[in-house]
Amino acid sequence: MNVLSDPAARIVVGHRGAAAHFPENTAPSFDHAVSLGVDAIEFDLRVSRDGVVVVNHDPTVDRTTDGTGAVAELTVAELKKLDPGARFTRDGGRTFPWKGRGLQILTFDELLARYQSIPLLIEVKVAAAADGARRAIEQAQSSGRVVIDSLACDALAPFRGSSILTGACFDDVLRIFPRALIGSAPEKLSYSAVCIPRWYNGIPIPVRRIAKLARSRGVPTHVWTVNEADAARSLWSAGINGIISDDPETMLSVRRSLG
Repeated sequence: MNVLSDPAARIVVGHRGAAAHFPENTAPSFDHAVSLGVDAIEFDLRVSRDGVVVVNHDPTVDRTTDGTGAVAELTVAELKKLDPGARFTRDGGRTFPWKGRGLQILTFDELLARYQSIPLLIEVKVAAAADGARRAIEQAQSSGRVVIDSLACDALAPFRGSSILTGACFDDVLRIFPRALIGSAPEKLSYSAVCIPRWYNGIPIPVRRIAKLARSRGVPTHVWTVNEADAARSLWSAGINGIISDDPETMLSVRRSLG
């Protein structure tokens, strides 16, 4: 069974790899998370101007690279020239230890080839990336180890009804939100996981109640982004299945302490 869809599992998911310690969504970040023994890695997909699905969170490259511009307006060749380690710092900007060390923005095909067995929690940021992502997953014979997540329901539509599992989109969460408050679960949920934050736009999300409702229908809940040990301990004790963290090493230590 895919651990990301297992309602009995208690898992640690490396958020953009190990983004507290390495440049997010890069090979060193994912490599480190995998070396720690995480149960899955999480990352984001967008599409280049020439239709290549790439691993990048933001709509632009400004925050994480030495370049500027929208991902969708740059070719993959142009994206490959950028340095995704250029702006990473752990000391408030005094040093940039990964600048100029040859990091590149990954294509989705490159990621699938590099990490051939670990489960993947994939956030498809835009619907334009969905068809290419689905083809890549099927060609890599990776359908059984992924869950596709997105706030955008149209980004999940190409996957639903296929062998590729999906999470709940934003509209799905809105529908389950009032039911969670009153403890009334629908007979069946149309998705295989719920991936939610503790707050959204400053509004607290009742993650524990949502998790209880989802679990009653055999669906796990994974919460992002959790970097505090006490928060992870509390969420796991409340029945949350997955902790999605920038600091997976700390989360793994917390899980060991829970037994």
